[in-house]
Formats: sequence, C-alpha cells, structure tokens
Amino acid sequence: MKRRKALLALAVTVLALSTVAATPAGLTPRQLAGQRVIYSYPGLTPPASLLQRIRAGEAAGVIFFGENLSSSQQISDVVRQLRDANAQSPVRRPLLLMTDQEGGKVRRLPGEPVLSEKQVAQSADPSAAAKAAGAGAGQNLAGAGMNVNLAPVLDVYRQPGNFIDKYGRSYSQDPQVAGALGRDFVTAQQSTGVAATAKHFPGLGAVPAGSDTDAGPVTLNVPLPELRAKDEAPYRPMVDAGVKLVMLSWAVYPALDPSHPAGLSPTAVRELRKDTNFAGVTVTDALEAGALKSYGGTGNRAVLAAKAGMDLILASARDVSQGDDAASALAAGLSDGSLPSGDFTAAVDRVSALRDGVK
Repeated sequence: MKRRKALLALAVTVLALSTVAATPAGLTPRQLAGQRVIYSYPGLTPPASLLQRIRAGEAAGVIFFGENLSSSQQISDVVRQLRDANAQSPVRRPLLLMTDQEGGKVRRLPGEPVLSEKQVAQSADPSAAAKAAGAGAGQNLAGAGMNVNLAPVLDVYRQPGNFIDKYGRSYSQDPQVAGALGRDFVTAQQSTGVAATAKHFPGLGAVPAGSDTDAGPVTLNVPLPELRAKDEAPYRPMVDAGVKLVMLSWAVYPALDPSHPAGLSPTAVRELRKDTNFAGVTVTDALEAGALKSYGGTGNRAVLAAKAGMDLILASARDVSQGDDAASALAAGLSDGSLPSGDFTAAVDRVSALRDGVK
C-alpha cells in the first residue's frame, strides 16, 4: 500500500512539473520575450535565423509583405516551413501569421477583398458589402495558411483626400457608420477563423494630406471630447463583436498624452482598455516608423511600448535582427525588473490566448 501511494505521489509530481513547463512561467526570459514579438524577413524565403528562433520558442509569429509573396504555391510552402519549425518549439501554440489585407489598394494577397473601405460604404448595400469583404478576407488568408488580418481600419476621416482617405482606407466621416461597417467586417472575417485587428486607435482620421507616421512625427490636436465621440467611438462596436486585436497609432494626441505617441503611452492604452472595455491583444504599428525617430533604437522602442501596455511588438522592417533586438531588450527588461514580471506575464497570457484560438 505504501509503495502504491509513493508511486501515485510521484506521478502527481511529474504531472505537476510537466504542467508548469507548459505555462509561460516555465519559459526562459528570452522565450517569454519572444512571445511578444512578431518577426519579418526579406524576400521569398524565410532565413535560417528566423526558423531557428521559431524552433527555440522565441517568436510569436511572422508578418508578410508583398515582397514575401510570388504565388499561392510559394506562400503555402513558406507557411508549411514555418509551421514545421514551430512543431519543434517548446511552445505548443500556433504561430500568428499575419498581413495587411484591408481591401482596395492595401492588399498583400491578390483577391478578396477587392473593394476598399470607402467603396464598401458607397455600395448599394454597405452592410452586405462589409460582410462580404470580411468573409472574403478571412477565406483568402486562411487559404494561404494565415490566421491574423491587420484590418479593418476604423479611422474616421475629416477631409476628402487626407492621409487616411487618399487610398480609400476609411469607411466614413461618420463614426457610427464606421463602427457598424467595421463590426460587420470583423464578425464575418472572424467567423472564418482569422483574427481581426481594429486600427489605428485612437484614430488617424484627422491626419492631413502629406503627413504620415511612417515617415515622421505627427501630432493631432483633437480635443478630448471630439477624440472620444468621433475617433474612439467606432471601437466600442468592435469590442462588442469580439475583435481579437487592436493596433495603436504612432501619432501624438496632446489631449491624452502630450509627450508620447499613442503606442508608447500608458495613458492611451488605459484609454483603450477603459473606454471600450477591450481585454484582447494590443499590437504596435511598425516599430521602425519615422514617428519614433526620437525614441532611440529598436530595443528602447520595444521596452517603451511594453511599459505602455502593448502586448505584441511589430518588428516589420523585413530584417530578422530587428525582431532579435526587440526580444533581447524585452528579455533584459524582464530579467532586471524594469519590466514588471506580473505585467509581462499578463501580456504573454493574452497573446497565448489569442494563439490558442487560431489555427
């Protein structure tokens, strides 16, 4: 009887240890940091260094651009290669494989959605068109093996032809219309198993023509009541619809935080969480953006974003070393305590829940 109890106790201990090893607490600081970094690479073939990071459990996913795709067969082969590497990872979760498939001119894959957001809103039946666009985007990405779309754009444009309207990337000047059509897109897309990303909180609709956060700093002096009533309003229906991710912009909003772009601002992230009750994954815009040129190198930008409350860091310069720099800085911050372990683990948990919910 004693021997039987001892064996039972040993089995329970082994099970407990294996369970711990499968949780974020069982990962190294570099692996934990990697759970918060989306990598990118140049050309048509993933480099060996990226595959090594994935095998080691040190990458959350990959973003694809036009230069990474030449045909359906080619990208399917790439996805298979990435997933084969991930199958060897100690982190037993799907990679987040994403792109920008907004519709209209902003598409990385050929095919749906063909209509831009502006064209969707101008169609005879905008709701039906938004649902068709969302379903088309989801089916298109899923067919290529991807599981996250960095769309829809919820920016409420102010002037015809301005930064966000120029390429038809805004549904409307009316926040209610933008929210309703965005909700239709998100619901239809996520029903295909592809996670949606609402962007760019709190909104880039007031950015004038000729300005671009990719190129340099942008400040939007929008009063807080207007910001909440017009720019943030479309996000509430998204949260009600269960949108999985929200991307924050790199513009500065003095009404919220005069010193930091939204994606580096704890105040802006709290605004998102509090104003919309969003509990999903926050993701930065491109970490290499010109708007961040006064915030140091990749590592410093990544740490500032994490401190602000961003869960995923988008290292999208088509350079694996950029992702490595971001992850190394996050790991160092976790190890030296400058990034509190509780907040860090909570971010990893949100990303893990997202990964568990995709294919």
